[in-house]
Amino acid sequence: MRVSTILKITTATFAAGAAIGLAIIPDARSQSGPARPARYDMDVGTASGIGLGGNFNPLAMLRGGRNEPRKELYLRLGSGQRPAVAPSANHFMPPGARLGASVPLLTPPRAPDGESEQVPGQNAGERPQGRILIFWGCGAHAPAGQPVIIDLARLSSGQVPAGLFSTTVPRDRSVTYSNSTTYGDWPNGTSRAQLSAPSSLLGAHRIAGNYSPEIGFSLDQDFMSALTANSAGQADQSILLSWNSVANATGYYAWTMGFRSQEGRGGSGDMVWWSSSASQQFGGALWDWISPGTVNRLIQQRVVMPPSQTNCLIPAEVKAAAPDFMMGNLYGYGPEANFAYPPRPANARTPWHPIWTARVRYRSSTSWMVGLPGEEASNGNQPAPCRRRRGGVLGGVIGGVLGGNSGC
Repeated sequence: MRVSTILKITTATFAAGAAIGLAIIPDARSQSGPARPARYDMDVGTASGIGLGGNFNPLAMLRGGRNEPRKELYLRLGSGQRPAVAPSANHFMPPGARLGASVPLLTPPRAPDGESEQVPGQNAGERPQGRILIFWGCGAHAPAGQPVIIDLARLSSGQVPAGLFSTTVPRDRSVTYSNSTTYGDWPNGTSRAQLSAPSSLLGAHRIAGNYSPEIGFSLDQDFMSALTANSAGQADQSILLSWNSVANATGYYAWTMGFRSQEGRGGSGDMVWWSSSASQQFGGALWDWISPGTVNRLIQQRVVMPPSQTNCLIPAEVKAAAPDFMMGNLYGYGPEANFAYPPRPANARTPWHPIWTARVRYRSSTSWMVGLPGEEASNGNQPAPCRRRRGGVLGGVIGGVLGGNSGC
């Protein structure tokens, strides 16, 4: 399995509607009772470090430059209505967003790839090779019983190993292609609008289209501050991971993905995963946006670290199992804002049949290369000296980040 493929997969990531208006939307109620409300999701993120996309410049990293934090925004509209003509919807933004008057919510011809889990490093339809070694928990050394080993060669092509991704922390998305009669999202292929460093979401938002009622709300919470993570090797061979405290963070979760090459096995080898959770918890919602209520529950279960914690030891055995490279990922989950029309009654016993609901979630995240020279205090923003290792793995890593195969 190629290192470049793993890097690309892991690092790795969404006025016409108003003119058509609501005239062709069927009545929101049926004789059998209230229809399901239209639903809108906004996932708002701040990403820093070496993750691909946004304003990331890999050459700047190698030449000593800095990569500025990138602002993320993913919009999803779901409705139980089916328009009489082609679906059309737009999100009208406050001027501070710097995205123009609106962005189009495109209805894709099929479900987006992000709705299904896939083994990082494995292309669709590819016969998996090698093994996944799974570690978890903060501490100088991994406890007995670790790692759990999954042999990918014993699986069918494209099959996700049982127990690999968390089932106790499922992905929480109220709007998906599969649970909507009509669905639209952004970013998409029809809009070139991009967020910039000064972009702000503060102010009034309006969503209008021909398959949902008009949705409107105002935001007083903007993008979260950027995370900065540092990793430093310790005398006992563990790695101290530390990060800055981010305002409004509800909790933190870290994980790493490493690699050990195997000579004579066609480029395949061991993928090494580690999670800061006290139990074996990977993927699902932990790699996504999580509501504050769920984060609080996960803190009690020691799956997520509390907002007061700003460091964690990666066990020595993790680095020993992945000597070729290790990529770190850290998430700071944030607040959530909910809106509905009509608003929820103060009395919980009062019948409530909203026409629409909207949810806005926030997150800050960062990624970096662990253990390369010059990386411990730079969060991936200083150049790493190019050193060849056995099999040219480090050169492959650099080539993978740059999108090529060359080394030093």
